[in-house]
Amino acid sequence: MTELADQIRACRICAERFAATATRHQPRPVPWFRPAARILIAGQAPGLQVHQKGRPFDDRSGDRLRDWMGVDRATFYDRDRVAVVPMAFCFPGYDAKGSDLPPPPVCAATWRDRVMATLPDVRLKLIVGAYAMRWHLGVSGRMTDIVRDFPQYPANLIPLPHPSWRNTGWLQKNPWFETDLLPVLRRRVKEALSD
Repeated sequence: MTELADQIRACRICAERFAATATRHQPRPVPWFRPAARILIAGQAPGLQVHQKGRPFDDRSGDRLRDWMGVDRATFYDRDRVAVVPMAFCFPGYDAKGSDLPPPPVCAATWRDRVMATLPDVRLKLIVGAYAMRWHLGVSGRMTDIVRDFPQYPANLIPLPHPSWRNTGWLQKNPWFETDLLPVLRRRVKEALSD
């Protein structure tokens, strides 16, 4: 596993692609997993702060996600408990208008199956965002519908919106997320982390 994480850290497949973005940055893959992890957070791609800090969800989005899960920072950043495996390990950059670019498909094609094979003890998968939902759930469509339909998925899969501050309006318009989904999420997280 350490060898795989080192190979991912050394990956430069997207160097030319990132150099051509508005941010003109170098790749900085951020692998965050160990075989003993019980919870998998399958997201989109790291943001700029993750690129700068080298640690996933070390921002306000992470604060919100930890609150949703009902876990503290120590638990969240214990790689033997929680793995964060996005669809791309690097920050994809911004376009000319300052919008996030999508995760390059080559990253998932190169690494995803290999990483998933190293996580035999995962009991719960939190699927964050459209790209991860397509890969893990085999569905596409309106994110609201996919998340609202969480009871139709196996108990070990929970689709979630991104915990970004940009989704605050969505959360206000969809109070069922807090009343119906979050209690289930917190219970399943607790069960997944229990010995």
